[in-house]
Amino acid sequence: MANDPWFDSLAASTALSSLELQTLLTQGFLVTHGPVPQAGMAALSQAYDAAMLHADSRDIGIGSTTTRVHDFVNRGPAFDDLYLHAPVLEACCKMIRQPFRLSSFLARTVDPHRPAQGVHVDFPNDNDGWPMTGFILMIDDFRPENGATHFLPRSHGASRAPEKLDSMVPACGSAGSMIIYNGSAWHGHGPNLTDSPRRSIQGAFIRRTGKPVLDFPARMRPETLSRVSPLAKYLLAL
Repeated sequence: MANDPWFDSLAASTALSSLELQTLLTQGFLVTHGPVPQAGMAALSQAYDAAMLHADSRDIGIGSTTTRVHDFVNRGPAFDDLYLHAPVLEACCKMIRQPFRLSSFLARTVDPHRPAQGVHVDFPNDNDGWPMTGFILMIDDFRPENGATHFLPRSHGASRAPEKLDSMVPACGSAGSMIIYNGSAWHGHGPNLTDSPRRSIQGAFIRRTGKPVLDFPARMRPETLSRVSPLAKYLLAL
């Protein structure tokens, strides 16, 4: 594989503690701190709502349990640091184990009074290992009753869905926390039994040779290109 200075630099990171890294690699998911301090979460929440409200209809996906808005790369500077979070990038190096790129970056709201999502994997493992590292930033607290994402620990090597779901674990945390997970781990959001939506911003990194969900270079707005960092341009394959 050709030398990649960015990957070599990111691979030298120690943003994750040894316990966090061990948990992620063995359990398949980890709840840790996010890139936004608590003092900044109110502003991020407002930016989230504004971006959802003003999104182009072509970027909106309404499903049976959730509402999604794609391409948060181009939705303003409030979201620029989320996919640059050092623990996520270190996790990519340790799991993907080769140069990677951003594949998706979107908002997702679990609507009130919706059932649980079907258990699934985002990306099955293959002969080269783990093709995807995902992250979920909690805009609201994730609780068992409001649709927190559930994971089946140690399931990222399993080839089929579990027969019994009673061992699924809710990944709970306060607003501002972040879930980092192996895309081959079986997971799905739980039922939202409350009167309120449960909001998050999530994304996925894949091998640099893979095909991303969104073609970010083709979608790049001039104002976004002018403000993002060299590292962001590398991760976006610009």
